[in-house]
Parts: sequence; C-alpha cells; structure tokens
Amino acid sequence: MELELDFPNLIESVLRWLHVLAGVAWIGHLYFFNWVNAYFAPTLDAESKKKVVPELMPRALYVFRWGAAYTWLTGVLLLVLIYYHNRPMMLGEREWGPIPIAFMVLVLVAPFIYDPIMKAIKNTKAQAAVGFVLAAAYLLGARFAAGYEYRAYSIHLGAVFGTIMAYNVWFRIWPAQKQIITAVKNGTAPDAALVALAGGRSKHNTYMSVPLLFTMISQHGTWAASYDGALLLVVVALGWALTLFIYNKTKTVKGF
Repeated sequence: MELELDFPNLIESVLRWLHVLAGVAWIGHLYFFNWVNAYFAPTLDAESKKKVVPELMPRALYVFRWGAAYTWLTGVLLLVLIYYHNRPMMLGEREWGPIPIAFMVLVLVAPFIYDPIMKAIKNTKAQAAVGFVLAAAYLLGARFAAGYEYRAYSIHLGAVFGTIMAYNVWFRIWPAQKQIITAVKNGTAPDAALVALAGGRSKHNTYMSVPLLFTMISQHGTWAASYDGALLLVVVALGWALTLFIYNKTKTVKGF
C-alpha cells in the first residue's frame, strides 16, 4: 500500500505544532516573570541579586524572547496559509477589497499605534480602558466593515495582541532588561524609568495573553464558534479580570 502525503496539511500541522511549542515557552516564561519572579525578586538582598539576577535572567529572557519570535513568525505563516491562501475561510461570500486588506495590514501596524498611546497615558486603568476600546474598534470593524467570518476576526484580534506582545518583548522589555541586569551585576541601582517600562509592558503582555489564548483555542471549535460579533469582547474583559485575580492571588503566596 502506497503512502500518499498531503503536503499542505503536513506543513500546516508542523506549523501548528511549532506555533504551540514556541507559544508555551514564551507565555510560560511570561507568567513566571509576572506571577512568580515579580514577588520573589524583591525578597533578595543586594548581594543575592548580584549573584542570582545575572545568571537567571539572561537564560530566562533568551527562551522568552526567542519563544516570542518563533510564536509570531509561525502565527503569521499560519494566517497566510489558512486565511489568505484560502479566502473563503476569511470572507465567506465577500470579495477582497481595500477594507479587508486594511484590517490585515493593521495586524502589523498595531504596535506603532499602541506604543505612543501607552507612552502618553500614565494611569494603568486609563491604559486598560483605552486598550479595550481599541480592541473593540478593531473587532467590530473586522466583523462588520471588513466582513470577516467568526474564525477570521477572532484570530485576527488575537494576532493584533500577539504582534503587540512580540513588539514589547523585543523592542521594550529586552532592551530595558539588558540595562537593568547590567546595573544589578555592577551593584548599582537600575534606572527607575527602565524598570517601570519593562515591568509595565510585561504586565500589558500578561493581560493580552489570556484573551489571545482564547482566540487560539476557539479556532478548534468551542462554544464561541457558534456566536457572533461583540460577544468576543466579553471574553477579553473576562480574561483581563481573570489575569487581575491571578495577580492578586500570587501576590499572597509566601516562601517557607
């Protein structure tokens, strides 16, 4: 009996596998930094920090940033293969046009909209409110203006979050952390602005990651796949509330 390989499906399966593998490495380290290390590191004295931080953080940040890079790259390739190559999966009966293409391009442009806005807004609650409004505008625009099908507008919202998160890792968190680690190693106080930048963007990523994970799993058939429109915004809000709950819970855990 001859074995026939379906290469498009094989490529898609391998990309999905690598996407999930890289995503586990990335998001796992994100949660370690925010829900474990953020509360552990302040318990160390200065001498302990000089020993622990320069050894632990470069190793952890290596897996963290390359996990982000490969998650994003395989995610983009999957978007091209599943949605752009197979147009009906994305638009149903509609045709390509300027508006559907614009919402595709916004996935890549999103960090350059997000970044200056977050720099201009200092209050974290205001940042969250503005972020939610922008997510809602993108989602509703993709659904009603661009005419994306559920799976398409769901995963494109996730792709917007993922692209912003990967941008934060490589262009905000990692550059700041390199300087912070060097300062700790040299026994000097890190620049407070760098600490705030790295910590703030890492926290943003943690909040975005929870609804992002939902948009990924809903591609494989969940209750959400039978609903439409703004209900996905409820998932975003619930995801952010769940993230806050976990922050508050992990804050109370003490060492022996």
